[in-house]
Amino acid sequence: MAQVKMTVNGKAASGEVEGRTLLSSFLRDSLFLTGTHVGCDTSQCGACVVHVDGVAVKSCTMLAAEAEGAEVSTIEGQAAPDGTLNTIQQAFQDHHGLQCGFCTPGMVMTTAALLKDNPKPSEQEIREHLEGNICRCTGYHNIIKAILAASGQDVSALAAE
Repeated sequence: MAQVKMTVNGKAASGEVEGRTLLSSFLRDSLFLTGTHVGCDTSQCGACVVHVDGVAVKSCTMLAAEAEGAEVSTIEGQAAPDGTLNTIQQAFQDHHGLQCGFCTPGMVMTTAALLKDNPKPSEQEIREHLEGNICRCTGYHNIIKAILAASGQDVSALAAE
């Protein structure tokens, strides 16, 4: 067992972990931040995406010990302290970019990384950026609309599917 310390959503966090403990497991089981979903454990679905030192990572393939000293952001840290949704979360709600909600935390975190690097992505750039995230419910059309809206772009030009 080893002690791991990091900052999660702006707050100091620590805990004892085995060397094989995944970051997703540490966040969910030790810190009770269950918004980080685990859908596959093989880095295929993207439901577990968090930001580590500002970079989007699939937390099911990163060891908790690798995040020692890091700044980690999860879906729980995206809304304002009073619960007001951030721009991306609000756009997902407004444009029905979620259905069952299982993939939504990973989609929101992936979108945040995209918009940080590319504030006005094209539809094609959004689709390419989401390749590592699987949604089994929405068919992606409304997710694309939500991301375009979150980036301040007109969604009316997006062809209906």
